[in-house]
Amino acid sequence: MKSFLYKRILKMIIEIKRKSMIRKANDLGYTHPDVVTCSQELDTLLNIYSRQAA
Repeated sequence: MKSFLYKRILKMIIEIKRKSMIRKANDLGYTHPDVVTCSQELDTLLNIYSRQAA
């Protein structure tokens, strides 16, 4: 149960971060440092999720 809840919350955080990155990219451009940082944070979250799924 704990694992299921953890994955569910992580998915929600990933979706929020993804939407934030898209919004920043549209406003600032894809190469802006804030967008790159957001992308790296999203990568980290996706890696964590991937390890949980394995």
